[in-house]
Amino acid sequence: MQFSGLIIPLGFLAIFYFLIIKPQKAKEKKIKLMRENLKVGDEVVTIGGIFGKVAKVKEDMITIEVGADKTKLTMAKWSVGNLVNENDEESSGKSE
Repeated sequence: MQFSGLIIPLGFLAIFYFLIIKPQKAKEKKIKLMRENLKVGDEVVTIGGIFGKVAKVKEDMITIEVGADKTKLTMAKWSVGNLVNENDEESSGKSE
């Protein structure tokens, strides 16, 4: 009977884990995989909002081309927030 007071807090912890922590870890894993699989020609958006095309990929650095004059910016891979052409590749792969 001493443990009856722990049932509600443990229930809240379980709900918190399945609604917040587990989905966040899955999202982080997906982003890490996307950053590891970057290749030349991918269109990306940085976490700072810069759109560009990957020109060079190194172990932990990438070089992207931005703007009409193709200015090259070198930055850390972790600064890539999203692939622009990820959904285009998936939809074109299904239709072929």
